Amino acid sequence: MKAICPKIISSILLLALIAPLEFSCKPERAQGSNLTGTKKKIGVLLVNHGSRSETWRNSLLNLEARVKDSILNNTAVEATKTAFMEYTEPSIATRLKEFDAEGFTDVIIVPIFLTVSSHSFDDIPTIIGTKEDPQSLETLKVDNIERYTPRAQTHITPLLDFSDILKKNILRRTLTISDTPAKEGLVLIAYGDATYSKEWTALLNDVGEYVKSNSGIDNHSYGWCGHVAHYNPDSTTVAINRVLKNKEVALVVPVLVAHDEMFQVKIIGDGIANIKNSKEKVKYKADSILPDTNIENWVIDVVTEYLNKIQNNNVAVAP
Repeated sequence: MKAICPKIISSILLLALIAPLEFSCKPERAQGSNLTGTKKKIGVLLVNHGSRSETWRNSLLNLEARVKDSILNNTAVEATKTAFMEYTEPSIATRLKEFDAEGFTDVIIVPIFLTVSSHSFDDIPTIIGTKEDPQSLETLKVDNIERYTPRAQTHITPLLDFSDILKKNILRRTLTISDTPAKEGLVLIAYGDATYSKEWTALLNDVGEYVKSNSGIDNHSYGWCGHVAHYNPDSTTVAINRVLKNKEVALVVPVLVAHDEMFQVKIIGDGIANIKNSKEKVKYKADSILPDTNIENWVIDVVTEYLNKIQNNNVAVAP
């Protein structure tokens, strides 16, 4: 066996001494940092449709106020904000500019929408620069909605999981105006989306069946007050008459996120007024889905879920 050169032995021993020292001196990567070593600064943006109604807007601002402390106290999120997609400020672009100016690396976007729509699938991604949908681009231009691609990395959560939340919400609100279930039929009036009419119809039918199974109200129908009905009260009137063919009283419940005088009072109210003997034949409370503690809990849960994904995903974030 050949003898090992003393110089080689010395080099090996030196490396053996240096390696543990070098390892022990390496700084620990801070929790939530990316591959570049930059600590993540995470914000939450609650995005909703927007409305000219102050009452409507306040409902969404109140939602943020109700979840803010829980999100900030129990997670690594450093700020929460609310943005309105259209009609009013602060817009999505305005809020994302604020996050950039404040040095945020990541923004969790939580859409407060009932179910699938062109707003959630196309408009919001186009506004934030992650999608180039031609129809959305034209709509945004016509409606004067600003686009802004933030430096912060954006993470859009799924839509509100209303498989249970909406059903329980509508059941609770239906029972507050019901007194003789056997003589009553349920009428659900929603904003709707013509592009996804199949999905909206399925949603309302599922909700109606849930109420039927848990209330004794065995007849239900639905109508529209938004784009699908061209903001016309006739759809509400038709839906009510459909129920009154078999029942003595129609219980009208708005499937709307918040209260907007144009919808709950004007459009739905006018549709009810067109019913003969409406005071005896129709029971209606001009309320909305919000406020709802189940929705508040969902927002907190989905933010926590996405926060964990961000912290466990060491993807470099642009400075």
